[in-house]
Amino acid sequence: MNDTFLKACRGEKTDYTPVWIMRQAGRYLPEYQKVRSKVDFLTLCKTPELAAEVTLQPVDILGVDAAILFSDILIPVEAIGMKLEFSESKGPILYDPIRDSVGISRLRTLDPQEDVPFVMDAVKLLKQSLKVPLIGFSGAPFTLATYMIEGGSSRNYVNTKRMMYKEPEMFHRLMDKITDCVISYLNAQIDAGVDAVQIFDSWAGILSPADFDEFALKYVNKIISALNPALPRIYFAFNCGAMLSHVKTSGADVLGLDWRIDISDAITTLGSNAIVQGNLDPCTLFGTKEIVAKRAADVVKKGRAAKGHIFNLGHGILPETPVDNAKALVETVHEVSAGGK
Repeated sequence: MNDTFLKACRGEKTDYTPVWIMRQAGRYLPEYQKVRSKVDFLTLCKTPELAAEVTLQPVDILGVDAAILFSDILIPVEAIGMKLEFSESKGPILYDPIRDSVGISRLRTLDPQEDVPFVMDAVKLLKQSLKVPLIGFSGAPFTLATYMIEGGSSRNYVNTKRMMYKEPEMFHRLMDKITDCVISYLNAQIDAGVDAVQIFDSWAGILSPADFDEFALKYVNKIISALNPALPRIYFAFNCGAMLSHVKTSGADVLGLDWRIDISDAITTLGSNAIVQGNLDPCTLFGTKEIVAKRAADVVKKGRAAKGHIFNLGHGILPETPVDNAKALVETVHEVSAGGK
């Protein structure tokens, strides 16, 4: 197996900078669209053979150094008792959002083998054929809580923050339940054979530093301490460049960076012993191949100041992205980092 990604996660010397792309198994690939045209999104997530097929596609097409399991962060939320639907126009919809203690009490304890066996089945299928490491993942408790409280995406998260400020004990009770769910979910993926895990905190950036510490970070700390330290544990707190001094205390082995901070500044804040992942603006891939190469090379070169660097975008690849530019990105990262220029 090509273990360059795992070596970089451990801060070991590598022959080149490994690269993978968030949402790399997705709508920008015609091969994915062909599979997706036959089934709805949730069916795709819950059919191990199809989830494995689309997970493999970017490894074969782009030549990335790691695969990430095709799924969705809300899969375990549905499993513990919330009705989930995906709308093409509105995105995820969670019915009967959690707004009181009654809603919290309705949530079940996750039994991964009983409730989401298809996730572990997909992992086992992938491990039979993958030549690169497989990343498992979960949403972070705070991000999952926002969806559960708001009932979907939100512009200003009024219901979430109302509960935080008006009923903090209730909010913490909900977070405790979600945290236990995430620990069980990630440990089940690890037992099934994933080589690393990533925790996505997509909405942590809506918090002030003090609220991040109280309502988000301590639950991430608990999760990371409950996972096998022999496997790389990656924490990606989106839009949190201004809070990196807080994020660095998460306990994660690797910290994901979005594009809103220069990677050199991030490494200065985190320290030269940090292992980082990121952080090209996804929209760079709409530029010319020359622009893509220039910006990617800049990130690669600056990333050398860290103990370890995994190249990635600063967020998920966008559906309209030209596939040829994604291929050029991977090639540039490999060539520039291997050449040492």
